[in-house]
Amino acid sequence: MNFFTSSIIFPLGILIFSSGLVTNFLQVLTLICLLPLSRSAYRRVNSILMELLWSELVWLMDWWAKVEIEVYVDNETWKKMGKEHALLICNHRSDMDWLVGWVLAQRVGCLGSTRAVMKKSSKFLPVVGWSMWFSEYTFLERDWVKDEAILKESFQSFKGFPRPFWLALFVEGTRFTEAKLQAAQEHAASKGLPIPRNVLIPRTKGFVSAVTNLRSFMPAVYDITIAIPKGKPSPTLLGLINRQPTTVQVHIRRYLTSDLPISEEGLALWCKETFMNKDDLLEKHKIVNGFGDDLRKRIAKPVGPLLIVLAWSAFLLFTAGQIFGPLLSSWVGIAWIFGTLATIFFLMQVFILFTQSERSTPVRQVPQKRMIVVDGSQ
Repeated sequence: MNFFTSSIIFPLGILIFSSGLVTNFLQVLTLICLLPLSRSAYRRVNSILMELLWSELVWLMDWWAKVEIEVYVDNETWKKMGKEHALLICNHRSDMDWLVGWVLAQRVGCLGSTRAVMKKSSKFLPVVGWSMWFSEYTFLERDWVKDEAILKESFQSFKGFPRPFWLALFVEGTRFTEAKLQAAQEHAASKGLPIPRNVLIPRTKGFVSAVTNLRSFMPAVYDITIAIPKGKPSPTLLGLINRQPTTVQVHIRRYLTSDLPISEEGLALWCKETFMNKDDLLEKHKIVNGFGDDLRKRIAKPVGPLLIVLAWSAFLLFTAGQIFGPLLSSWVGIAWIFGTLATIFFLMQVFILFTQSERSTPVRQVPQKRMIVVDGSQ
């Protein structure tokens, strides 16, 4: 890690973890005082708190690293985004796919009400994972015997959600790497399945469970395809911190839930065919290096995340002055300050390592009755 990165990690870590702890404390209060009275009110307040916290990471991608997010979608779909409940299925191409999703959600006004299905270990990640737990993200054990009931209960709990929300499923089950692609190709060849070139084989049980339990109140499924143009680096958390410029292209198709098959077998087949089409779309992307200018939306960079970061920074600087000022008068206080900074540096290292695709756990090829189905792997 170079000097520039180290020098940025400290103030960035202080901003994220300090504001996150304040947010987590407020979430605890809403859990104790508000949830027993009204789940709807609890969700509304948590959506606001989440937007205040997660906007910092949107700022990191938008304003600090200046990553370009190019959106390709038809006009009718774009008008509906952020105004309806939607299930999102996406290829898991890079370390920062989840943050690309947050940026997109922020653009259409539903960042605070974005939810996802993730592996259980994610909820133990300080601040970010805790905030997800308070916000009713779904966490899986990676054991279908247990996860089937977890998914059903979680999906059904979203009925009556007070704001338009997105629920994201990464149905490939793990982040894309060349090694995982090779394993998927070998598995497909052994089973006589189409050989994937740009995606992994989708795990359909989670998708089937989602549509079955959500279709009565969730009108749409968004098929999202993420691609990185030729010559551009794949976004990583370290890259964002180092202000590494790149571009992420996002293609979106909208399907009515009512048009999807009714049977579980039909839904599973639909999911597999959708990923075959996604594979073809990505293969074409390799040739033309885009998804077609006729679908591209020119979206201005919103100033909201920047204002939120400035407000958090001013609040934390004032609070730090009140707390740390008296501590500088003694060696014990100075040691406490250095210990706090060392802890923040360590937590940032954990956060960075957690987001790296090469450290994500591959999904095991196991018998159908215990197949792992859905996992955010963020």
